[in-house]
Amino acid sequence: MSKKGGIPIVLLGLLAGTALLFYLRGQPTGPPGVGDPAPAFAGLPALRGGPVGLEDYRGRVVVLNFWATWCPPCVEETPSLERFAEKAKPLGVVVLGVSVDTDLEALQKFVADYHLTFPIARDPSRALPARYGTFQFPETYILDRNGRVAEKIISNDDWDDPRMLSFVEALARPGQAP
Repeated sequence: MSKKGGIPIVLLGLLAGTALLFYLRGQPTGPPGVGDPAPAFAGLPALRGGPVGLEDYRGRVVVLNFWATWCPPCVEETPSLERFAEKAKPLGVVVLGVSVDTDLEALQKFVADYHLTFPIARDPSRALPARYGTFQFPETYILDRNGRVAEKIISNDDWDDPRMLSFVEALARPGQAP
């Protein structure tokens, strides 16, 4: 190959490499951590109402809980999470459950048996939890009013702990820097 014929190939390779570098720089490098923007999502089927997306709760504190009915720690935390959701609702805080259950009937029965009132979306493919880096359940992300991760809780938690309500209350307070 002559020098003249090799120059366009080298330039094309450099151009492709530069484009790939810029593309990869814009991609998330892993699960979001505290202070990072939460991965956006839309169109998750909900048990009640239409599809659910993070944009639906713009400007509000969101407690995003990934869970399943077959998960013992999830079942254990459910009653306190429901009580927390009721206490946090007047503050403008929304608890959003994302179930990874594949059995819709089992999920509906669980929601009825536990009298869950907070919105519940379904993601049986686990695509959204994967984007958040979630592989064990339950896992909860508390998102501030600007859609940034304020806290990440791995495994079940005691949502009756007054510190949890104080934490989200401070995030939800108007005029407060989240």
